[in-house]
Amino acid sequence: MWVFDATALIYLAKVEQLRLVSTFEGCCCIPDLVYEEVVTTGLEAGYPDARRIEQSVEDGRFDLVSVDDSPLADRLRGNPTVSDADVTALTCAASNEGVAVMDETAGRRVADIEDIETRGTAYLVVLCAKRGAIAPDTARETIDAMIDAGWYCAPDVYTTIVRKPESFED
Repeated sequence: MWVFDATALIYLAKVEQLRLVSTFEGCCCIPDLVYEEVVTTGLEAGYPDARRIEQSVEDGRFDLVSVDDSPLADRLRGNPTVSDADVTALTCAASNEGVAVMDETAGRRVADIEDIETRGTAYLVVLCAKRGAIAPDTARETIDAMIDAGWYCAPDVYTTIVRKPESFED
């Protein structure tokens, strides 16, 4: 199970690459609070990426999931660096032995402490190139487009990321 947090959804939508999730094995889920944050609030603000995410849910690319309270959720809510939406994504991933797809450092640190597997947006793009779902050039163009759209990536991390798809070329 892949459990998506806001940033991954927003930037894949901004660069019109939400279709990539169709290539993943297992369910791709959006917790209810994440959906509310990116789609409901996003549509009210007039963001085109919010409509793209909504359409992907309607097309069946993502399942919406409700996340129940749990001791883990209660513990995570006590951390001021983690949003309520992040709490639901992490709790959902933990309770379903899934992977939380998130880019924020604070959320990933908490996940590491709680032994919750995480992956970032760039990882998903590179994985698609590795599996042949997209060309290596398309992977790099996607990462570059995400950065142009406002996605942050440290320069040293960017260098590592864009070299990965190149290694998949014949």
